[in-house]
Amino acid sequence: MANPLNTTTVDGKTYARDEYTTATKTIADKNKDYISKDTFLQLMVKQMQFQDPLDPMDNSEYLSQLAQFSALEQMTNVASGLENLTTMVENIDTSVLVGQLSNMIDKDVQWAATDENGKTTTHTGVIKGVSISDGAPSLICEVTAADGTKATTKVEISNLTRIGEGLK
Repeated sequence: MANPLNTTTVDGKTYARDEYTTATKTIADKNKDYISKDTFLQLMVKQMQFQDPLDPMDNSEYLSQLAQFSALEQMTNVASGLENLTTMVENIDTSVLVGQLSNMIDKDVQWAATDENGKTTTHTGVIKGVSISDGAPSLICEVTAADGTKATTKVEISNLTRIGEGLK
């Protein structure tokens, strides 16, 4: 190492200033469209570490970077709040849908199903319950076969074609 003043030690390994500066630049290069607040703070701290004590960084530039960091923190908090709100609205929508579907128990229903050969057939049955799997509601329907035997099947909401009396 040429000059011990132009080195930095991270996790027990000593780097030359140019070598470490290149390494910190690759942090930002990993995702050019998005720099996290942690990456921004790391870069700002590294910039302050490597500034020349005889020619320090301009105060206005430092304050500008702190303001940017504060704005980034606020935007991150707003984005997090919006995610929470979106989740809450989705849960309310699912709850309302389940409530509406629960009112249809014991009603006749018709749906379309496509088999592995691509053939679409229409089925009829009676709604016996509502199920939620992976956040998606579906109906539990009782189907009566031609020989009179009854079977239960799960029907996705998107496959419904009609709900009401007299579908048999």
